[in-house]
Amino acid sequence: MSTINIIQFENQLPYQQSPCTSIKEIKYTVEQILELFELPFADLLFKAQQVHRQYFNPNEVQRSTLLSIKTGGCPENCSYCPQSAHYEAGVKATKMMELDQVVEAAKAAKAAGATRFCMGAAFRAPKDSDIEKVNAMVKAVKDLGMETCATLGLLKEHQAHSLKEAGLDYYNHNLDTAPEYYKEIISTRLFEDRLETLEYVRDAGMKVCCGGIIGMGETREQRAGLLSSLANLDPQPESVPINSLVQVEGTPLHGQDKIDELEFVRTIACARILMPQSRVRLSAGRQTMSETTQALCFLAGANSIFYGEKLLTTGNPEAEKDENLFAKLGIINI
Repeated sequence: MSTINIIQFENQLPYQQSPCTSIKEIKYTVEQILELFELPFADLLFKAQQVHRQYFNPNEVQRSTLLSIKTGGCPENCSYCPQSAHYEAGVKATKMMELDQVVEAAKAAKAAGATRFCMGAAFRAPKDSDIEKVNAMVKAVKDLGMETCATLGLLKEHQAHSLKEAGLDYYNHNLDTAPEYYKEIISTRLFEDRLETLEYVRDAGMKVCCGGIIGMGETREQRAGLLSSLANLDPQPESVPINSLVQVEGTPLHGQDKIDELEFVRTIACARILMPQSRVRLSAGRQTMSETTQALCFLAGANSIFYGEKLLTTGNPEAEKDENLFAKLGIINI
């Protein structure tokens, strides 16, 4: 049996969850994933469609809205991020938003069709006082009948439990890129720091939102390395945002050669095959994608998007454009 068939067969087994998130064994190797990448395009999308239809309605897409509740001034030096204090990218540091402002934004997101409300803050690691403020926001948004998600940086174990007690459904903490390429993108924290926070989140009983960024100068092998790290998390993330690098002037990655759009679609398809029960989210970078590319991403197994006019500090396709595209494709919101 070829490695491709092994991957397809294993993904048809019942999904077994473990009590915490960590990479305990390498079930999907980089070499196996490269075999997927190298399939003829039509064959790869066909395999991705088979997996997608086994677990999801292929015409449904979940919509999330992301609000930056505390912008800029982050001490991390992520090469892609305009919120880093290390770079002059025109992003002004702000204090955390007030509770009533967040609630109004959540109400507007719900009215526009979003079912999950994500709150992002530019922290390396939040203080306990910051967690208390976010907890109040989580409770208020839950009262609106929406799912909640937060991305606040590195967490301590007790902070993860506090967020869970407040009702937080998902915690977002991306791996960003392959372990071997990580130091080329970020030097102020380790790849292992990311895994530790994910384990705290799982131990607390929250769902995990974890993905990465494509188009940061990595090779295809390194893209496979990112997917290998994600797919080997045990259990796999419930949400997997796949971002296409949004280049911002003033950041080190500004001027980077853009990733080929069909290569991005291949990455979405591989993510779907490797993580069959995860919601694969077409995330940052949609603003510069054509309708055709986005349609191919949905065909390849993407079934979640960030919805609204802004994604933290960079633009996102306007809600009306999304509605028009979904109408053309026969996609319904859930």
